[in-house]
Amino acid sequence: MSRIVGGGVAAAAVGTVGYGAYGVLRGPRVKRVTVPLAKLPRGAHGFRIAVVSDVHLGPILGRGFTQRVVDTVNATQPDLIAVVGDLVDGSVEDLGPAAAPLAGLRSRHGAYFVTGNHEYFSGAEQWVDHVRELGLHPLRNARTELPGFDLAGVDDVAGEDEGEGPDFAKALGDRDRSRASVLLAHQPVVIHDAVEHGVDLQLSGHTHGGQLWPGNLVADLANPTLAGLERYGDTQLYVSRGAGAWGPPVRVGAPSDITVVELASRQA
Repeated sequence: MSRIVGGGVAAAAVGTVGYGAYGVLRGPRVKRVTVPLAKLPRGAHGFRIAVVSDVHLGPILGRGFTQRVVDTVNATQPDLIAVVGDLVDGSVEDLGPAAAPLAGLRSRHGAYFVTGNHEYFSGAEQWVDHVRELGLHPLRNARTELPGFDLAGVDDVAGEDEGEGPDFAKALGDRDRSRASVLLAHQPVVIHDAVEHGVDLQLSGHTHGGQLWPGNLVADLANPTLAGLERYGDTQLYVSRGAGAWGPPVRVGAPSDITVVELASRQA
């Protein structure tokens, strides 16, 4: 009886891991979320942002995986693409070819990029230059005005060890607060700075939604929001579970996603 039970447990474990690996390797599924913003003008109602986080290109998730991500994003026909960090786990020299399909990203207002902590493990300056060559627009403690709202981005907190890191005053300090604002920041932990600077919506990743046990317990303790949409004062925070995986290419109970965030105007 014990051998039967043990065999059943082992089979279930293998099956769970196998299904979790399949879920990663097949590529992320699209998730859609509507976020009302009080300051968003009627003309920007329905603006769609494709949020791509935590692709984690590396030895296992390579060029073919990147192409699946690009095809999935483009199929949603977004108005803007936001790549919110942890794109890679390796150098430009090693992973440049794997990232090449990113040049095919298409949206009405372009694709924007902010660093994640893994970029700082992989040569952040080189990757910022490389994604710029691929047609993405890095937002390094900077912002740009789009029709209806300001889009800002801050460097990841891991950059502080290199004399960089997030600079909210530089990215947001002198902006017109009567305009709606969307912030790209890899880690959810900066939400309190976003609240202080009057951000309406922060888009983040980093957590992988926990990815698998017991990582979900650690990630939940280390982050204000593990996944999904939550409100902090007048600021909303959306955390994607991410498109790829770090470490073992396995997800259990936290399926990968590319999220299309549709902004809604209360004036519409």
